Amino acid sequence: MKGAITPYLTFYGQAAEASAFYQEIFGLELKGSQTYGNAGFPAPEHAKEYLLHCLLQKGDFRLMMADSVEEAPAQPRSGLALVVECESEAEATAIFGKLAQGGQVLMELQDTFWGAKYGKVKDKFGFVWDLNAEKEQ
Repeated sequence: MKGAITPYLTFYGQAAEASAFYQEIFGLELKGSQTYGNAGFPAPEHAKEYLLHCLLQKGDFRLMMADSVEEAPAQPRSGLALVVECESEAEATAIFGKLAQGGQVLMELQDTFWGAKYGKVKDKFGFVWDLNAEKEQ
């Protein structure tokens, strides 16, 4: 293994919107994307513009995503959080605020016993993000 894990997020017709959202929030660059229609991949007519593949990246921070042509599950996502190690408290505060827009704050950004500023937020797409900024010494 190379040591890096890249989250691959699944959406149900919202991947293009999510791609733009995450690009703006995290300063990610679109490295490539393709719709079902562009790829000639078999898909229902309503899904031709859905993203079959999308890669966003900034340095070592990578996100991949795609739309499923299946119906969204009735159960909300659970059991997984994406941890972002922020450069500073200011960065954590800015990202936290943007992710919370249209989402749900699960734990306010706060000082922790391990010496960091930490918070948890569920974004408008249902993904949970843990933001951690080590205190500057």
